Amino acid sequence: MNKEIIMAVFLGIGLSASCGFRVFVPMLVTALATHFGWFPGWVHNQFAWMGSIAAIVAFGSASVLEIAAYYIPVVDHALDTIATPLAVVAGTLLTTAVLPINDEMLRWGLGIIVGGGSAGVIQSGTVMTRLLSGKFTMTTGNGIVASGENVASIGGSLMALVLPIITGIVALIMVWVMGGWLIRRFRRSAV
Repeated sequence: MNKEIIMAVFLGIGLSASCGFRVFVPMLVTALATHFGWFPGWVHNQFAWMGSIAAIVAFGSASVLEIAAYYIPVVDHALDTIATPLAVVAGTLLTTAVLPINDEMLRWGLGIIVGGGSAGVIQSGTVMTRLLSGKFTMTTGNGIVASGENVASIGGSLMALVLPIITGIVALIMVWVMGGWLIRRFRRSAV
């Protein structure tokens, strides 16, 4: 496996995990990086549309709305029903977009498994965290949870571009820890 593919996989994992915190922020960061050519050649030609002004405006507007909505009690829980499948799709799309693999089936397969899986586990963990916060604080603590998620999404997205291997490793650790926590919670509730 060559160095370029390894870097791309870690970049994809970092961006995808960030989608688990906020769906549209990593999309916006990727769109801006593509548009301004900060990392030329790292987005597959098939996804060049991500650097268009229309994509930047769409992702920017969606990011602002998503961030604001998570500060509104009850709306945050309702938004999770939409954000969970969207996070998986966004994680898949971002990982697929950065993989320098010409075999479509392999690239999309890795995108779904690595990107969609990372985003899905992180998003599921944030949903459970918000549910617990809502239960124990009567939703008053959800704003703090939302702020942490915003920082994680913005910081994770930017760090994935600058330090993809480190960010990818941190994201994998988070996926492993959060996945284990979710499995334990579901096992306890099933008994």
